[in-house]
Amino acid sequence: MALSPRELEADLLKALGHPARLQIVEILAQEDTCVCELMPQLGLEQSNLSQHLKLLRKHGVVTARREGSRVVYSLVNRSLMKLIAAASEAVQEHLERVSAVAASRR
Repeated sequence: MALSPRELEADLLKALGHPARLQIVEILAQEDTCVCELMPQLGLEQSNLSQHLKLLRKHGVVTARREGSRVVYSLVNRSLMKLIAAASEAVQEHLERVSAVAASRR
């Protein structure tokens, strides 16, 4: 049975729902990157990074291509950066509200 558009949206958000995966997407939005270059940028072990990349591939967020012995990852849809930017803005607004409430209680 095919998933509804709403279920697909929820799956995409779940796939992005980890700090390391968000950082991977942000890096790949800048340029296609080899796993060997992602590891030090993220501070992750190869096995952990591979799991994150596998999940992002499964959900169509990234794609991979082989260049000799290297595997280079690319972001499939750059419009995801708008989604991440909107989430960042919402978090910033929330933090500002929390800070204002805390300041008013002092």
